[in-house]
Amino acid sequence: MNAAQSLSLSTDQWADWRWRLNNLYWIVDDEGNKIAFRPNEEQMQFMDELWTLNLILKARQLGFTTMIDLIGLDMAVFNDNQTCGVIAHNLDDARKIFRNKVKFPYDNLPEGLRQARTLETDSSWELVFDNGSSIGVGTSMRSGTLQFLHVSEFGKICAKYPHKAQEIVAGSFNTVKAGQIIAVESTAEGRYGQFFDYCKRAMDDLKAGKTLTELDWRFHFFAWWQKDSYRLAGDVPIPADMQEYFKKLRDEHGIFLDAEQKAWYVKKAQLNGEDMKREFPSTPGEAFEAAILGAYYAKQMSDAHATGRIRKVPHVPTMPVNTFWDLGRNDTTAIWFHQHVASEHRFFDYYEASGEDLAHYYGVLQNRPKHVWGYHYLPHDADNKSLERNESRVDRLVELGIPSEKIIVVERIENINDGIEQVRKILPMCYFDEERCAKGIAALESYQKEWDDKLAVFRNHPLHNWASNGADAFRQFPQGWTPAGKPFKRKSGSSWRTA
Repeated sequence: MNAAQSLSLSTDQWADWRWRLNNLYWIVDDEGNKIAFRPNEEQMQFMDELWTLNLILKARQLGFTTMIDLIGLDMAVFNDNQTCGVIAHNLDDARKIFRNKVKFPYDNLPEGLRQARTLETDSSWELVFDNGSSIGVGTSMRSGTLQFLHVSEFGKICAKYPHKAQEIVAGSFNTVKAGQIIAVESTAEGRYGQFFDYCKRAMDDLKAGKTLTELDWRFHFFAWWQKDSYRLAGDVPIPADMQEYFKKLRDEHGIFLDAEQKAWYVKKAQLNGEDMKREFPSTPGEAFEAAILGAYYAKQMSDAHATGRIRKVPHVPTMPVNTFWDLGRNDTTAIWFHQHVASEHRFFDYYEASGEDLAHYYGVLQNRPKHVWGYHYLPHDADNKSLERNESRVDRLVELGIPSEKIIVVERIENINDGIEQVRKILPMCYFDEERCAKGIAALESYQKEWDDKLAVFRNHPLHNWASNGADAFRQFPQGWTPAGKPFKRKSGSSWRTA
């Protein structure tokens, strides 16, 4: 038996990974001090509930990245031939995680243990040990087979880098054999994307009391109020809206806060503003309703939730139905269904599909025989002639059966930010059906500025992703709608026009 085996197997304590995490590792705390790692209550709870596939929705600064990476490091140090990986959402974070959460704890293990478990590779992103195990950090993990995978801030990856998120799902998750460990942790970033979808399914399984298989995700939620240090002594006035919020937590969720917790939350909310519920959620639902960083309509959609304008919105059979379209450049078409009733703009339905021709979308309208049609608002390039068929999409819809006088081609806006501002102004007068418009609502909530990795700032133009379709379709509404509508008139000129 070698020295490492003697260290790990000589006593029950050394064989227990929980004991090792409580007694062997040193970390750097938030103030830059070297301290012995001692799991807090939230971390201990997660360790007790650890499953094969783990989703962790959390408030900020609860220490989960540190704890999860220590689990991976410990697995590599004390077990042979284990490959452990950590995925961060960008290279800068990957370097910091490796330096602070992996290399520092290893370098500060007891000297005898480090002598018994020496390094064969010590690079800036990977440690390879003499027992054949390793732990590495990067922005993706596709090659080989992993026994342990940690994905940090997966919600942010889904929101900012949807293609990277898909690569993680299709590539990295599939490198982990069934029965091994994946831990995905993040704050929430909107109600769309793989992180939200996985959490929603796992929450449903939890509520239903489902017995999980090794290929089912277990949901873990850690709220701000669970952390003992999130409290503030002193006489802090509680504004009326905060009093109502705390009452709602008590009455609807059974969350009872003491005076110091309320004081902490009020002061922290003053600092974080609209980001508070995303960064420090009280409930899982609240976390996912919070705005995405850089979202154009964050405040307006948050207000729509808060004022009850996202709910059941019935179709009124006697009132005209208008539609607003986006004929997307990525082969996706989105359609909003709208009624103007007593000064309210009611969006009672939404439809989106890709890979279909216009006959399909005409069929969608035809399948709603009880609708009294108003006007159909199309984007500015819908009247452009196709070189292949010498007809526009307007021509095709008229050919299919929509009266030309019911089609309105919305004029092109020179600056898209002007159109975005028009949407912001009209949203406070809008109501949305929570169920039938769910994907459209998610698009409005997720429509965001493009992120510049090099400069670490948001650019002044939209990120073109899945949310663009629903958001662009909705933008036709403030840009083109009038109470009476107006008939479509083809512009004079050549047989086709550029956009």
